[in-house]
Amino acid sequence: MKRACIIGAGFGGLALAIRLQSAGIATTLVEARDKPGGRAYVWQRDGHTFDAGPTVITDPACLEELWALSGNRLSADVDLMPVMPFYRLHWNDGTHFDYSNDEAQLRAEIARVAPTDLAGYEDFLDYASGVYQEGYVKLGHVPFLDFSSMVKAAPALIRYQAWRSVYSVVSSFVESEKLREALSFHSLLVGGNPMTTSAIYALIHKLEKESGVWWARGGTNRLVAGMVALFERLGGTVRLGDKVTRIHTIGNRASEVETASGWRERFDAVASNADLMHTYRDLLVDVPRGADYARSLERKRWSPSLFVVHFGMEGTWPGIPHHMVLFGPRYKGLLEDIFDHGVLPRDFSIYLHHPSVTDPSMAPAGHSTFYALVPVAHLGKLPVDWSEVGPILEKRVLDEIGARLIPDIHDRITTKFHYAPPDFESDLAAYMGSAFSLEPILTQSAWFRGHNRDDVIPNLYLVGAGTHPGAGIPGVVGSAKATARLMIEELRL
Repeated sequence: MKRACIIGAGFGGLALAIRLQSAGIATTLVEARDKPGGRAYVWQRDGHTFDAGPTVITDPACLEELWALSGNRLSADVDLMPVMPFYRLHWNDGTHFDYSNDEAQLRAEIARVAPTDLAGYEDFLDYASGVYQEGYVKLGHVPFLDFSSMVKAAPALIRYQAWRSVYSVVSSFVESEKLREALSFHSLLVGGNPMTTSAIYALIHKLEKESGVWWARGGTNRLVAGMVALFERLGGTVRLGDKVTRIHTIGNRASEVETASGWRERFDAVASNADLMHTYRDLLVDVPRGADYARSLERKRWSPSLFVVHFGMEGTWPGIPHHMVLFGPRYKGLLEDIFDHGVLPRDFSIYLHHPSVTDPSMAPAGHSTFYALVPVAHLGKLPVDWSEVGPILEKRVLDEIGARLIPDIHDRITTKFHYAPPDFESDLAAYMGSAFSLEPILTQSAWFRGHNRDDVIPNLYLVGAGTHPGAGIPGVVGSAKATARLMIEELRL
């Protein structure tokens, strides 16, 4: 039996592990942290369950497929609950917009907020449906290993004007600035600037409409636990709390994996779900390929980081939906501050996550669980002392939520903590604290992203946000499908 090692138990690593083990390849999954999940970590504090993220589950079919490989069912391990509305978008002038795939309700919302844009929205939906078919259904699980594969995809990219930004394309269909923001903010969920991210990412709108938005009862961590349970039932091995320190090579092939504890084993193939820069700069530190590719990665654009305030409160809030976006007074200027200028702006937009309104098990009786997230520049652009800035920004974020939704928020909070860019860097070995790996611009997508199989070390593979198609649960699960196909074909030779 051939043996494979996967470094990192994030969603991409877990999905790849399940695919390999289902195919009869003895697979060992090695995770540095004490719990699996990667960015989908979890904390239990004062009776609250705080998921680190991600919090939006779309395309459950890509997850169901993992269970079906071995004749199992996702529902045996994970209870998915529909979320409606998908998001409530709220502007600081008091306007709100409930975003969902209820067509009648969505059109009523557009008619209320931007009545002259109904026809334009229909045209945008046709566009989003087209890029969804081309960019996700056809190409979302296909490895781009050489430039010829990019050339083959070029006609579709040209047809849908992939060189334009999501915001630019949306603006060509609708006139209302609020509706433009409502239809373009999704790229922020995968680390992209709506003003520069390729228009292909408009497919997210269709993806959500097609499959809905879901929540795993008990938290995103329960989806992680379900994937681990499936992998172990199939005979896979999970090694937690043991950081990989080296990928050893013999000639041009990966040969062994070594960890901080001194564990060292030989494998036929190695796949990394770790941070892209960390994989090459640190794990391949003694290998020329590692240094060469790390220098190339230094020249690329990396997605921003995040600042997240987790808090539990007295009281329940049925009027605050599961997902909200509290837009600030600026959109384009705020994005420029984060992505281009690397400053900490005075204003911000907040993604507010309120899981206990859907799933009361996330909080003690009579209490609520929240997290508030704001994008911030990564450490390479914003090298501030977060031990000083963190508490200040935490208060500002909570003050804003108080001013717009919960006036006595500070009196009601019973527990809180924040997670800042240095935490992404230290806990996840994320380069410069980036939360989503490479920024998803056109020149860093598909073949221009990290390849699912390394170009120089033929039995070294990549999976996760740094590879095609990119970040987000469907993205990294799709990357696992592409990488697994390569690994299974080559390990069965």
